[in-house]
Amino acid sequence: MNTEKIVITGGPGTGKSTLINDLIKKGHTCLEEISRQVTLDAKKQGVDQLFLSNPLLFSDMLLKGRRKQFVDADIYKNETIFFDRGIPDIIAYMDYIGDTYPERFIAACDNLRYHRVFILKPWRDIYTSDNERYENFDQALQIHEHLVNTYQKFGYNLVDVPFDTVDNRTDFILKSLNL
Repeated sequence: MNTEKIVITGGPGTGKSTLINDLIKKGHTCLEEISRQVTLDAKKQGVDQLFLSNPLLFSDMLLKGRRKQFVDADIYKNETIFFDRGIPDIIAYMDYIGDTYPERFIAACDNLRYHRVFILKPWRDIYTSDNERYENFDQALQIHEHLVNTYQKFGYNLVDVPFDTVDNRTDFILKSLNL
């Protein structure tokens, strides 16, 4: 068996990071979301919101980082690896803002395939904003639709993670994967 690559995705404020942290706490290997680091690095360079000011540069940086994560995950032989967002998320966000992108983004989605994708819907009860999350809840709903459309366009069958406690959401994913 090869490395099984599992994406956990969803719009902002859906509980992805909390769920990923719970998977880590339970001993599973998870590869972190890199967009916050890209955003923080840009802020150190004096760019407040790189995604808003130069979305293609931001997206190229994400593509480079996520491609590296995808390839590097192969060192975990015969393991299930969780990704906090996948490569198609980049296209979904570019579509959300109405920006165009080069063919290399589509090629990466076509060529670097994940085994399963779990999606978390926007959940008003847990939604909060912070310094790196500029979207409001209505925008989170729109982003969710773009994520669903993008992953489906690339042939993924999304598994909806139900609203529930962190433990129950984590257990839902692990049971779905027979882990």
